[in-house]
Amino acid sequence: MSEHPIDPHAHHYAHCLPFGAQLLGPQGANPRTRFRFWAPSCQSVQVEIENGAAQGAHAMTPAGNGWFEASVESGAGTLYRFRLDDGNAVPDPASRFQPQDVHGPSEVIDPRAYRWEHTDWHGRPWEETVLYELHVGAMGGYRGVQKRLPALAALGVTAIELMPLNDFPGKHNWGYDGVLPYAPDSAYGRPEELKALVDAAHGLGLMVFLDVVYNHFGPDGNYLHEYARSFFREGTHTPWGPAIDFERSEVSDFFMDNAVYWINEYRIDGLRFDAVHAIDNPEWLRELADHIRANVQHGRHVHLVLENEHNSASLLEKHFTAQWNDDAHNTLHVLLTGETEGYYHAYEDEPIRRLARVLSDGFAYQGDPSPLHDGAPRGEPSGHLPPTSFVMFLQNHDQIGNRAFGERLRKLTSDDALRAATGLLLLSPQIPLLFMDEEYGSTQPFLFFTDYTGELADAVREGRRREFARFSSFSDEKRRAQIPDPNDAQTFAASSPPEPPEPPTAPAHEQDGEAKDRLDWMHFYKSALTVRAKLITPRLKHGKALGATVLTDDTGADAHALIARWTLGDGETLSLALNLSKHSVPFNDVPAGKVIFETPPRVREQIDAKVLPANAFVAWLTGDINDYASGHDARIVGKEERRS
Repeated sequence: MSEHPIDPHAHHYAHCLPFGAQLLGPQGANPRTRFRFWAPSCQSVQVEIENGAAQGAHAMTPAGNGWFEASVESGAGTLYRFRLDDGNAVPDPASRFQPQDVHGPSEVIDPRAYRWEHTDWHGRPWEETVLYELHVGAMGGYRGVQKRLPALAALGVTAIELMPLNDFPGKHNWGYDGVLPYAPDSAYGRPEELKALVDAAHGLGLMVFLDVVYNHFGPDGNYLHEYARSFFREGTHTPWGPAIDFERSEVSDFFMDNAVYWINEYRIDGLRFDAVHAIDNPEWLRELADHIRANVQHGRHVHLVLENEHNSASLLEKHFTAQWNDDAHNTLHVLLTGETEGYYHAYEDEPIRRLARVLSDGFAYQGDPSPLHDGAPRGEPSGHLPPTSFVMFLQNHDQIGNRAFGERLRKLTSDDALRAATGLLLLSPQIPLLFMDEEYGSTQPFLFFTDYTGELADAVREGRRREFARFSSFSDEKRRAQIPDPNDAQTFAASSPPEPPEPPTAPAHEQDGEAKDRLDWMHFYKSALTVRAKLITPRLKHGKALGATVLTDDTGADAHALIARWTLGDGETLSLALNLSKHSVPFNDVPAGKVIFETPPRVREQIDAKVLPANAFVAWLTGDINDYASGHDARIVGKEERRS
């Protein structure tokens, strides 16, 4: 950590970029901006100012190693581009804002213009994290998300995770086609509105995480090949083109500064690094983590989370906080839906035993041969890591949006089974992640959407439909033709969740069915998260898995049921039992302790008879829990008892 302590009296924050447009000194009558641009493929470059007194082209001075510099009398609000020696004008790759989209001019931003209110915010410990992933555009931009923050805080969420914001072409995009990593997209609002969102979240006790994409650029609006061909490693190809050359210092610095920029200038509390297996450079990832932590103010809680198909447990020992646990999701998805095509094929063999390994050791694949990797080993041993090194989820943007019709999990399994799995998600010692509107039992799709035009739009639409040809349900061309066009505005509109329902004023029997259903689901989530916050979170640090046991049916065969146990930080034991079978199973080894959560209601009556019912989830905790809820019974049960 940096030795610079948090200053609660500082109200303005900026990260001084060593490249791009950087304001020089206070903004007085004659402001100046330093422009610095790496263009090793060019012999000369000009900075072209498009507005104000300095309008026109200004020669940039070569500074060695492909760098060009200029200082121009211009201030915040200046629109500019870099004019290359072939005559083309390009946006700044380190642009802080693109008011006219990726092909337009960049805007000089004064990062100190925003006055922060909650300057004493230092974040929250990782053990307190309950993540809520959301798409800013689908929720109405920065202001739309800000309106929803009080409801999320009341639900029990402690952190929102924003899907990527870096500038993309068009009005809407998933965010993984970004081309300007420093510029939050103008379709969502201006930079100060994003800062206001983060500031408001901090005022409510919510952390803000940002999903960043360092493994590739999108197909439209990336001009780096025109002036910095050595940014890429020609001859080394990825699904998105030539690989980014992270071993080149200028390239490495570009991304390392980006991470620190979001944390220090926007006060972001954590980063989720997308698909780092595509970077395929674990040593660079370690350097990235070290660089971030060395440049964060002392005393701040900043969390670094990976998405990593390689299951590199060694990266979680020191450098990174946690990893998205795809093994947990994929195993639970197979158990809930029976689907085994695509990447679910790697989990169809004894899925309940794979889930038991996830709960006891973290990853299901820890060096085991994987059918998705031609039988090659996948992963590293992870049983020595604390359970909080893993982020568990039942739904996220990938696993919903990568489906042809974007179905939510509730469309694919029964409500009872989903509630049982949700109980496990919310009360496991692994860190839970929810996907937007999940807490209302949403059945609304979340589709893949872009806003391309012309040949690229055609290629994206047809490419997506070809992608599903290998699935049995899409072997027919007519069926594939029904897959929504990502570029159709209706595809984006269909993925935007409705406003949260208002608390009912009418008696339960008079409430609208859909509104009542959404509120019932919300109460279920809120109840479980209340138990987590009161009884589990304070004990999570230094927790350790004691193992998980698969339960058998009356014939002695494995059922889709298990019991898992953990020793928590204060020495108490948390036990969780889950049955996703369609029938009851014998349950002779009932854990010690008090029941703190159960679904369906009154399931203990059957457990007392040594039976774990179908689609049931129960949690027990040893020790004194009388402090919970001002002395009320700690049982949190199904909706019939909750709402009575």
